[in-house]
Amino acid sequence: MTPAIEVRDLTFRYADGTEALRGVSFAVSPGECVGLIGPNGAGKSTLLLHLNGLLPESPSGDGAVRVSGEPLTTGNLHTVRRQVGLLFQDPNDQLFCPTVFDDVAFGPQQLGLSKEEVSRRVRESLSQVDLQGFEKRAPHHLSGGEKRRVCMAGVLACEPTILVLDEPTSSLDPYSRRELKELLRRIPITKLIATHDLELVVELCSRVLVLDNGTIVAQGPTTPLLSDEELMLRHKLEKPHILRHIHPH
Repeated sequence: MTPAIEVRDLTFRYADGTEALRGVSFAVSPGECVGLIGPNGAGKSTLLLHLNGLLPESPSGDGAVRVSGEPLTTGNLHTVRRQVGLLFQDPNDQLFCPTVFDDVAFGPQQLGLSKEEVSRRVRESLSQVDLQGFEKRAPHHLSGGEKRRVCMAGVLACEPTILVLDEPTSSLDPYSRRELKELLRRIPITKLIATHDLELVVELCSRVLVLDNGTIVAQGPTTPLLSDEELMLRHKLEKPHILRHIHPH
């Protein structure tokens, strides 16, 4: 089966010379939900931005990143961005329109869809995230959890086959976190979730990648990997409370 996402020996250096990614390789199968964890500054956000061609500025098509078997090139960015929906860490980076309707409609409008189809997608994606009736609301008046769900609706309205999320539960209260986890559980597409919320990883992800200092240092099934206290501590992580009673095999 062709992987939904395949990364082979991906290396990336910022203009100031900082080496952010060093020989990163992994694959995510269609329908899989994978967690990406690691300490601050490990390169998680940089890696996610490569998956729908936001980095580097002009993808060379060298095959380091493939989406559904296709190498990312400057020529197919449009197609790849339709497939890979990216949810940024800060909802305010993604919300810039006067109303919720306009924000959610922005992506579908860029796809050149008819007015009726755009409206249908806005309606459906708002209902998917339980925000029916929010169309006329101003995004900056919403709570953190509602803003995040509007962003998610905007991504879903483009009907991607892969969802890439950067710290989806950061700065949410416990209730909003629970709501978001439930929402992610209901969305049946391929997901790669970069997060410090290890409880979320245990609840949603079958497999985990550990990134540290720009390199994948471990990957494997969630429970045994996150139960390995020595590994977790070595990479400034902690065994999640939800696994405290489970001993690694």
